[in-house]
This record gives sequence, C-alpha cells and structure tokens, in this order.
Amino acid sequence: EFTAQISQDDKFIDYEMTFGGLQAPITQSHIHVAQRSVNGSIVIWLCQTAASPAPAAAGLIQTCPQSGTITGRITSANVIAGSTASQQLTANDLDEVLAAIRAGVAYANIHTAISPGGEIRGQLRASRHKDKD
Repeated sequence: EFTAQISQDDKFIDYEMTFGGLQAPITQSHIHVAQRSVNGSIVIWLCQTAASPAPAAAGLIQTCPQSGTITGRITSANVIAGSTASQQLTANDLDEVLAAIRAGVAYANIHTAISPGGEIRGQLRASRHKDKD
C-alpha cells in the first residue's frame, strides 16, 4: 500500500509505503510516470539496495527493507530526469511529477530479484481530503 500527502504549497510529498510477502528480495522501489499498463521513466526513488543503488542525483535515499513500512518526504531535490525523452521530464521539477500524479499517469513500483520489471505496481491517484491532495 502506498499513501501520500501533497503539501498545500506543492513543495513536498510525505509518503508511506507498506509491503510484504514478496516472492524474492526487493532490489529497489520508485515512482514512475506512465499511464496504466505502460512502463514509464523513473522520476523518484523511494528506496534502494547495495546491489541497486540510486543515482547521486536522487538525493539521499533509504535502504529498502525486505518487508515492512518505509516513510519519507519527497522534494524537488529528489526528482531525477526521466529516461524517456518524449516525456520531457526534467530533474528537480516536482511540479511535473505532481501534475502526472493528479492526472493519474504515475505509479509506484517495487522491483525484486525475480521480477526486475516490478513485482508490485500501483497507479497513483489524487483524491481530495480536507482540502489537500
């Protein structure tokens, strides 16, 4: 389960991700930009492992547990440039990522050793709650 709270000024996202029962060791987790059933660019790293470290541009990223809950705060400093040129996603542009989340074209993905493309994937969707996303 992935839940997030976007700040009222759109400067950060606080998130919590809980998972377990994976078929293999987790290698990394990210937020990608793409519509349902399409693979998209990594734009935010949520956690990493020694075998699959995040690029330096992603900022300080926590180590992935094999199960449990991770929490964190995402800022523009954590946004990396998308690898798909046609998406035109630029580093440090949190506004673009927020627009993708609000449009329903972003997803969280947990990658494992036997499912490198992602063992768990969930499309992110914004909902209004107490005048916040």
